[in-house]
Amino acid sequence: MDISANVGQIRVDRRSPAYWRVTFDLPPLNIFGPGNMAQLNAVVAALESDEQVKVVVFDSAVEGFFLTHYDFLAKPEETLGLPPGPTGLQQLPDMLVRLSRAPVVSIASIRGRATGVGSELALASDMRFASREKAILSQWEVGAGLVPGGGPMARLPRLMGRGRALEVLLGADDIPGDLAERYGYVNRSFPDAELDSFVDALAQRIASFDKQAITETKRLVDVASLPSDAEIAPEWEAFMTALARPAAQTRIKQLMERGFHKPGDVETHLGYHVGQLGR
Repeated sequence: MDISANVGQIRVDRRSPAYWRVTFDLPPLNIFGPGNMAQLNAVVAALESDEQVKVVVFDSAVEGFFLTHYDFLAKPEETLGLPPGPTGLQQLPDMLVRLSRAPVVSIASIRGRATGVGSELALASDMRFASREKAILSQWEVGAGLVPGGGPMARLPRLMGRGRALEVLLGADDIPGDLAERYGYVNRSFPDAELDSFVDALAQRIASFDKQAITETKRLVDVASLPSDAEIAPEWEAFMTALARPAAQTRIKQLMERGFHKPGDVETHLGYHVGQLGR
């Protein structure tokens, strides 16, 4: 598939044959749902097959939001009816696993909220860099009676250790960029004005290197560090099971009544609001 033009609202900009930027432009909140699966799959498939690309940077065109949670207004059958991906995993975890293993260096440049799916895509990327003032990461799902589904239970402990991973997952709160750096959630955080220049310079530097050397080095690091598919698979099943439970439905309804899925305080301070649901 030729993705030199825009792929729906996930835009692909080939800065050079070796360096691509993928920009999430799903206003107003960069919510990801079943309707975006084909777009993201096209991007991942192109990264797997293109012989020239060496590095890809993921960023956002939506102010305040890198990529947020799954689309809870979508009908369940729109997700349940999707066929598994090439790995045999369901489509979202499949694409994230394939991104981690692709023969390309992936970098998440996080400005705004990377919550739920956004956090999971960042964790599946090879490196993560965050705006100190504007980045927020979180796995908020437990606060809404859900189980995260895109691999964070398998990935977070490898990055920050068991205790901090459980704090992030079970605390279900917002993690600002500077704390994310201290915990190992991201590689580094930068003053917002310096984020773009650093990420662009790093991407261009890597893009100037030999692809085979990059690919072989990444492959060997993957052997030592990536979770197996068997660790990833149960998470999506647990998410879909939890979504159908009355406790989760009640909490999601409460969030909707407060303004979830709409621009406003619930979406910009989701960690606070999920912490108020059981009180």
